[in-house]
Formats: sequence, structure tokens, C-alpha cells
Amino acid sequence: MNLNPKFPLYLPGVKNANNDNVSIIGANLREDITTIAYYTSGNSGIELKFQNNYSTKDYASFADVLSHFIKESQLENVQRLGISVPGPVLDGKSNPVRLNWHLDVNEYQSKFGFEKVYMLNDQEAAAYGIGLLDDSQLDEIYTSEYREKGNVAILAPGNGLGEAGYFFDGKYLRPFATEGGHSEFSPRTNVEVEFYQFLNNIYGIVSWENVLSKTGLFNIYRFLRDVKRHPEPEWLSERLTNGNFTEEIFKAAMNEDVLICKIALDTFLEFLAREANNLTLKLKATGGLLIAGDIPQIFREYIDKDKFYQKFKISDKMEDMLKNIPILLVSTDSTSINGVALYTAYYTE
Repeated sequence: MNLNPKFPLYLPGVKNANNDNVSIIGANLREDITTIAYYTSGNSGIELKFQNNYSTKDYASFADVLSHFIKESQLENVQRLGISVPGPVLDGKSNPVRLNWHLDVNEYQSKFGFEKVYMLNDQEAAAYGIGLLDDSQLDEIYTSEYREKGNVAILAPGNGLGEAGYFFDGKYLRPFATEGGHSEFSPRTNVEVEFYQFLNNIYGIVSWENVLSKTGLFNIYRFLRDVKRHPEPEWLSERLTNGNFTEEIFKAAMNEDVLICKIALDTFLEFLAREANNLTLKLKATGGLLIAGDIPQIFREYIDKDKFYQKFKISDKMEDMLKNIPILLVSTDSTSINGVALYTAYYTE
């Protein structure tokens, strides 16, 4: 995997020969699955050798699952470790709310003997990983004839709501994390006020993550069912209980033309366009908007690109800027683990 020139990432160690042929373990931690992979670096890129998935809840700590990976893979003297986590990283430590693990880079460096250990927020890691994507893995939602260089926004709904960006320094893109998914959701219409009140009774403070995530989709659906009284077919109730909720809603909308599911998806995508608008304005992301995360990949066949663009560019005073923002849909979910491995290989000189 080599860098895509469309994403000129700031990686000061790329030209340092000491960063070639380095052995790296990359890990992407999620509340359901922890993925760990083995890489080597070279030619300003990384090569994936192999990877394994583990049930996060089966392990008391990240050190336990890492030990398991190293032992079963028969690895010795691995030089570096990179960890992608679903939460903020402060001074090399993280306590993600979706995990029961306390994470500390100093612990792993001491226990396993790595020469370097890095830990990044998963969306910051994903920003590095996006720089490794081929053009075929980026689906155009809107292409601007007036594309400017500038900051880039990244919005990624999945188990939670990831938000990140690239700062454009005039030559390079520099990824950074945010916790914008936890900012407060605000309704616009009378029906959305009802929805807000419904969520307020459940959560107290209503964040955008309560709306734009797998749980958020469920919140939209049960509001439509329980408050707005849209009928739910009995067969669908059984599927939702026994299957993957997000995929079942998508299949019922696409294949069975179930009205409540279509309204749920339309509502979700309208909220997605609105929060994409918010993030783009806050970052002044004239360089583009990237839509990533598990949910948009599932929904990609359902997304009306023109409708999404029209909803995205609505603004009181900034439509002239927003209407020229290119929008791309990321069509792979491996960006975080590849990104943290790339960072681990080349960030330091």
C-alpha cells in the first residue's frame, strides 16, 4: 500500500532510510472486534503480511489480546506498535467509553520491548489510512469544478460517530482528531423537536452520536414506530430481533419497500448531510468532505447523491462556499488500522 498523491500527508520520516524494513504491529480497537495485523514498511508505504480478529469482550485487557496475537503468530522482536482507539488520547493514555480497557503506551513499550509505541484516535488514524486508498475506493458523491486546496473534513458514522479532519499547511495535509460527535444535536422542524424530546427523555443531553450511529438509526426507527405510529410488519420485527439491525433495515427498505425503513434511512441521511455541513463549516474544509464509517458503506446503494448534495449545501450565508465542496464516500473499513501502521512507520524522522 503506497500513498495516493491526492492526499499529500505530512510524514516527515518517509525519506529516512531507518524507517524502511521496519516490523510493525497495528491494532484497531472496537467495542465488538479488535483487529491486529502485522506489517513491514518500505518504499514510502506499508505491506500487510497478515491480520486476525478477536472478540474484544473475551479479553480483560489489550495486553492480553496482544500477547495472544504475538504468540499464535510466532512473532519475535517486532520493532513498533501502533494502536487505533475509539476515544481521545491524552499523554499516551486513553480510556475509551466503549471499552473496559485502560490503555497506556508506556505499559506496552515496557512489557513487550517495542522500540516505539504510538496510539491515535481511530478517526485520526483513519485520516492517515485514507491517504493509502486507491481512487477506486473513493466514490464521488459530488465533484466540484472549482476545487480548492484547503482543509478536509471526515465524518464517519458507525458504532459511534467519528469526526476528524486534515489541516492543510500550504503543502501537506496534517490529520487531527476531534470529539465533535459528542456535541449537542439541535432540531430544525416540529417533528425533529418531537424526536429531540424523545431522545432527551432517554439520554438527557442529546448528542449527534445519538442520531448518527448504529444506535442512532435504531433511535430514529423506534421514534417512527413508537411515537409517530408507523406500522412495523411482524416479519420485520422478528428479523430485527434476530439479525443485524442496520443491515436488516437497509434490506427491508431496498428489497421489500417497507415504508418505515425507507423513512428511517431518509431521515438518517438527511441528518448526515446536516452534520456534514456543520463539520465542513467549522473546519472551513474547502479541500473536501470525506464520508466514511460502517453505515454509509452499507447504505451506499440507497444514497441519492444529488439529494444528499442539495441537503448538504443549505446554509444561511455560506452556500457559495458549500456548493463547491467535493464530497467523496470511502468504500473500505480498513483505514484506521492501516493508518496507524503508516503513522507508526513514518511519522518520526
